[in-house]
Amino acid sequence: MKYRTVGKTGIQVSELCFGTMSFGGNADKETSKQLFYRCLDKGINFFDTANVYSSGVSEEILGELIAGKRDELVITSKAGFPTGEDLNARGASRRHLFLSVEQSLKRLKTDRLEFYFIHRFDSLTAIEETVRALDDLQRQGKILYPAVSNWAAWQISTALGISMRESLARFELVQPMYNLVKRQAEVEILPLAEYEQLGVISYSPLGGGLLTGKYGVGKRPSSGRLVDQVNYTKRYEEESYYATADRFNAYAEEQGVHPATLAVAWVMSHPGITAPIIGARNLEQLEPSLAAVDLDFRREQRNEISALSIDPPLATDRSEEAGI
Repeated sequence: MKYRTVGKTGIQVSELCFGTMSFGGNADKETSKQLFYRCLDKGINFFDTANVYSSGVSEEILGELIAGKRDELVITSKAGFPTGEDLNARGASRRHLFLSVEQSLKRLKTDRLEFYFIHRFDSLTAIEETVRALDDLQRQGKILYPAVSNWAAWQISTALGISMRESLARFELVQPMYNLVKRQAEVEILPLAEYEQLGVISYSPLGGGLLTGKYGVGKRPSSGRLVDQVNYTKRYEEESYYATADRFNAYAEEQGVHPATLAVAWVMSHPGITAPIIGARNLEQLEPSLAAVDLDFRREQRNEISALSIDPPLATDRSEEAGI
């Protein structure tokens, strides 16, 4: 396992981050424990959760597992999605963030979070209000650095500008979706992160299972996220994605490498990525993703794999200037 620095923070993290969304859901407490310790054995020191994962149970299980080794680990959590029926139990308002961070700290049995993510953009709350609230949480020592997930580049850039203008804590880590069929992050988010020296931990390197060899045109397993969960079915409904999966599966077979291993390695190979977030519901599912750190992934392989999918359009319409 190699270790990378998160932006300008000086914090060293493993080149893979483990996402605990399965804890308390597809993975019961014992399985979660097995997954956690397998990650530790592999050298992972970076764990990501959220207050809505399994309605808070993910944080509770992770809190039990990190006891006695908390200072050796880098822990993140998030707030933003609804946590109840109350109209104010959601969003990025000062009120919701202050309540949510206290609840997360209690469930995780810790006194601070290294990174605290705004889970999604809140159109009802001014960005400045959110940034000021995060700055206060940092000053209180409850979070070490603000972070953001699922924001557009212009939203992140606006927040960074406010932070600079007002001398407030800025986002130091961003978490976009990124995989072979979801490459929008390449257009503006990853260039922004590289320019501003922000860390990036991208999620869904396997495309919800699409890039594991189980899916293709006319090929579906009997169960899985893309089959059973409406949000994932909708996210990956484009038939072209399954054609890409077919080409990718054939490439992986030619290389003699598990598709999941190659999919994670491809994400890792982007210079703007600090660590892909991997996840699993059992040890068997985890192993191919872990194997990405041991793969001798060549630069030309990134180009070969990228050519299997559709390049995202440029940020402007001046396509003639591509590569200039």
